[in-house]
Amino acid sequence: MNDNFAMKNMNDGSDAAPRLECYLNMGNASLSDSPDGSVDGLYAAIKAAGYTGTQCGEPDLCEKHGLGNTGVARVNAVGEVEGVIKGSMDAGHECCTLHVAWGLEDDAEVDLIVRDILSRSVEYNFPVYIETHRATMTEDLWRTVKLVERHPGIRFNGDFSHWYTGHEMVYGGIEIKMDFIQPVFDRVRFMHGRIGNPGCIQVGVGDGSGGVGFEFVDHFREMWTRSMTGFLRSAQPGDYFVFAPELLGPEIYYARTFPDPVSGQLREETNRWEQALVLNKIARSAWTEALLRSGVRA
Repeated sequence: MNDNFAMKNMNDGSDAAPRLECYLNMGNASLSDSPDGSVDGLYAAIKAAGYTGTQCGEPDLCEKHGLGNTGVARVNAVGEVEGVIKGSMDAGHECCTLHVAWGLEDDAEVDLIVRDILSRSVEYNFPVYIETHRATMTEDLWRTVKLVERHPGIRFNGDFSHWYTGHEMVYGGIEIKMDFIQPVFDRVRFMHGRIGNPGCIQVGVGDGSGGVGFEFVDHFREMWTRSMTGFLRSAQPGDYFVFAPELLGPEIYYARTFPDPVSGQLREETNRWEQALVLNKIARSAWTEALLRSGVRA
């Protein structure tokens, strides 16, 4: 891939080999995950769990605990992204992921917004990664691939649960659809760790081993591997790829809830903190496979 006008990779300025970093999206955490119930304890727990950064973390606490930090925002129109970039840079973020537009815009409107995002990203030398997400301009497989054809310098935050469930990707041939969206995989530089099945966008994955009854886990492992392989094939020394579990709560209808058999109270399907660690394990196995496929030495 040789895009002259492209969003940059995250890079620490070192000569280190390209690497995978696991950050935690703070929507995946709560004070119940803190050993002492304090906010400071929560950040200590994030660090102790093996995460090296956060998304949407408190800057002071990230700095105190030696955690990286990235941002998230929405951009709906030309001119909005510059303020987002400046705000993210002021907060010390390493990048910002974006929900862009609402999915109702025609291609001409979308192109203007994307050109503005690309231009400002390059101007400020700051990576902004457009998320594959429902209710945005990237909610559709076909339209997103065509967007890449028109703007090859675009880079993505891959949140493939939206496509896997929303498009029911297994219906009509999952392999065919993965091959079709390969240009997107090639441009993923950040990833939200969430796994859905053909009917629900966020589900428990057990121990992450996949197999019978959990075939969807294997599909996500392949999508993650393809994305990481795309990154590695063009990565430079000091570049890093962020995998950020983002298992969101029932208050916004992501985590499924079921009645407790004794109390009748609604309980979440899984412990999202523990499931995020399983997602990290899957991501690391995908990274190992991506290293083999790309021929890059760790």
